[in-house]
Amino acid sequence: MGLLKGMLTAARFRVDGDLPTDWRERYRDGLLDQAFREPVVRTKGEETEGWVEIHNLLDTDFANHNRWLYHPWALFSLRVDKKRLPANLVRATLEKRCQAWCEERDTTSCPAAVRSELKSSLEEEWFARMLPTVQVTDVGWNVADKTVLVGSLAEGTLARVRKRFFRTFGLRLVPWSPLDILDDKAHIDALLGSSPEAWGPLSEQGDWS
Repeated sequence: MGLLKGMLTAARFRVDGDLPTDWRERYRDGLLDQAFREPVVRTKGEETEGWVEIHNLLDTDFANHNRWLYHPWALFSLRVDKKRLPANLVRATLEKRCQAWCEERDTTSCPAAVRSELKSSLEEEWFARMLPTVQVTDVGWNVADKTVLVGSLAEGTLARVRKRFFRTFGLRLVPWSPLDILDDKAHIDALLGSSPEAWGPLSEQGDWS
């Protein structure tokens, strides 16, 4: 919830495209369609993602505009759930189960087919009871000036948000750069060719107040 309180580290984007006349209703429907939904059954390595309200990651009903639209800002978050079993613990536990299987049958070797079956059973058992890791990334869209703030600098997270944003609103997010405000090529060339000034001690630079 960094967009609402506390410190925020964010990447900035421009929205490529214009708002339709019925954008409030259309984007509400898009958020509802792309909202986070708990899977009925989780499979190993599965990731689940979708939009949630910025106030609480358990709220996914965007029908009420007052819960996500604070003109000119549209605020929502992307929730991503992941389940990953601890590989070293799974491996160690599997070895114990293979040993127990061998002891019960008075043998020293556990067949590959049995080992595979024991591993599948172990993973299914643990996966069903473990909680996912949950990542939430805040997104703030100023619909008036067509800028978007995403509360992350991780490339993978930004790519995920951009893809989900396009699926939801049909608009592309273009990385924002200070060079975008320079529409004159001469100004851009001058900026790129500039070098730092040689500054003396602060006492020699005059009054900055």
